[in-house]
Amino acid sequence: MNDFYRELTWRGFIHSETAGVEQHLRSGIRTGYIGFDPTASSLHVGSLLPLMGLMHFQRGGHMPIAIAGGGTGMIGDPSGKSEERKLLSKEDIEANVVGIKQQLSHFLDFSAPSNPARLVNNADWLGTLTMMGFLRDIGKYFSVNEMIAKDSVKSRIAQEQGMSFTEFSYSLLQSYDFLELSDRYGCTLQMGGSDQWGNIVSGTDLIRRLRAREAYGVVFPLITTSSGVKFGKTESGTVWLDPARTSPYRFYQFWYNTDDRDVVRYLKFFTLLGEQEIGDLDASVKAEPHLRKAQTALAGYVTELVHGKDALGRALQAKNALFGKDLTDLGAADIVEIFENVPSVDIPKTRFGGEGIPCTELLVDAHIVPSKGEARRSIEGGGIYLNNVRVNDPARSVSMNDVLHGKFVVIRKGAKSYTLVRLQ
Repeated sequence: MNDFYRELTWRGFIHSETAGVEQHLRSGIRTGYIGFDPTASSLHVGSLLPLMGLMHFQRGGHMPIAIAGGGTGMIGDPSGKSEERKLLSKEDIEANVVGIKQQLSHFLDFSAPSNPARLVNNADWLGTLTMMGFLRDIGKYFSVNEMIAKDSVKSRIAQEQGMSFTEFSYSLLQSYDFLELSDRYGCTLQMGGSDQWGNIVSGTDLIRRLRAREAYGVVFPLITTSSGVKFGKTESGTVWLDPARTSPYRFYQFWYNTDDRDVVRYLKFFTLLGEQEIGDLDASVKAEPHLRKAQTALAGYVTELVHGKDALGRALQAKNALFGKDLTDLGAADIVEIFENVPSVDIPKTRFGGEGIPCTELLVDAHIVPSKGEARRSIEGGGIYLNNVRVNDPARSVSMNDVLHGKFVVIRKGAKSYTLVRLQ
């Protein structure tokens, strides 16, 4: 069992905290929570830091609660948003909650003998509130002056489209969540990203005023890369935790491509590796960055954590395909994805029937070489590979027996020049 507060400190998790947090956490077993609004059917890598925070909380012997925000998801959190969210239907939100619940199980132990995690849906209590009762019993404890002074509100009010009352009321609902969890489960701590600071403090104030109890908050940093790009955003879009939306191969590659300037920080944030292990990897970044040991450790750890050991194995197999390893065990979808950005050519399937198409002719038709003579010389020089297997005979033909999944032939010239032949 670790010291949760110390763990957060050396890993760099703490951006801000309310007074007395350290003493509170170190003086007993506590119950704390983080909320995840179901705005999509999957969480994304931007949710990983709070997920890891809950994971550390449970490993420290405390009682974690994850809220799947079926209630607040009906409103949409305006924090960090420059425009109004599109409101989702109740059916969409319920479907999204199901997806998020499954992902949370990768990080939290819901059957731990002494401190099992708990998953709740705030629609259970927010959905039963009446407007008059909420305004009378809760709304009177919130100052409009203080609410409009929050950065998330000020920035939106300054824009032409402004902010609707719907989103303006979000912080009241989040504060009420904290109060409800305090009443139901003795919850004393709320955690989240630093953009949640104002909402969390409002919750601690509400509990103090209504229940005369102390409550606490800790917020984590919002991550940007060393190049100034928002973490989790790539040229191809958001990196999701759902393998159907971001494949384990792409997920692995996202982490493997981490900049040397960021990788040690990410090892602290997104793995459970200890100080000594991360220190050794830090040393390797400085001494032998070309080996990318730290990136390999980071990508492997996070991919296995999120997708499991089998998916990590498939991601590594796909990665190795680009380094000349065997392609025969790759699925059709893997081949499409791995070679998505390499040159490709469509060739009629009929040309591969019978004895097939001469390899020299295929190389010309695939625009790999300009002539059959050049094709023959490339083969004789040992520079042509068919599905990552070297072609040794210039007279060789390529038939349906060489076609992967009845659809593809992968041709490599030299060490890294790939072309994907697609049979039509």
